[in-house]
Amino acid sequence: MMGVGTLARVALYWAPALDDPLHALGSRWLGRDAETGARLPQPPAADLDLQALTEDPRRYGLHATLKPPFHMTGSYAAMRADAASLAARIAPFDLPPLELASLGGFLALREAAPCPALHALADACVSGMDGHRRAPDMAEIIRRRPERLSPAEQENLRLWGYPHVFAEWRFHVTLTRRLTPEQDAVLRPAALAFLGEAAARPRRVSDICLFTQAAPGEPFLLAERLPLGG
Repeated sequence: MMGVGTLARVALYWAPALDDPLHALGSRWLGRDAETGARLPQPPAADLDLQALTEDPRRYGLHATLKPPFHMTGSYAAMRADAASLAARIAPFDLPPLELASLGGFLALREAAPCPALHALADACVSGMDGHRRAPDMAEIIRRRPERLSPAEQENLRLWGYPHVFAEWRFHVTLTRRLTPEQDAVLRPAALAFLGEAAARPRRVSDICLFTQAAPGEPFLLAERLPLGG
């Protein structure tokens, strides 16, 4: 069994199913398949360096965050068992169509309509798995630049180790780093053309994806899909 020292971090994410066209297209856009770890050829993006502009999201894999990456306090087996138990208590639900949007300058896929079940899933992952999270050290807190956070985000950082949870959480599948307006003007139509109708197709949220990071700086891999039960 994996121990606390075996992995750098773990996270709970939503990711499209393997047979969902968004998995193949989104992975190619980022240049890596988080399910296999394989590097993939990226589409052309005019005269922009798509490899550089997708470096950060490529390391984390195609996903939307539910429980942000955290260092474990105990064994992987215990964490995995609790995550599976949490998933089994939540009923599957329909995800609204996804659409391309800008979130703080990042290109991302966002839900086209409110989805209370989706927000409840994220809330349950944050609170239900927090007993396995090691509190961040001062260096980690400083990297979050708390002086730039709102009071609510600062309180989330103090209590949950991450500012964008609960009321501050936004579902998003990140596709780029923060872009300039000129870069956005080129990449947005390129992403729309490349993804086609894949983002807006009907899909069901039927599992929670457990992602792991083997060592600091290493890419995250999809370790297991934990089925929702309800």
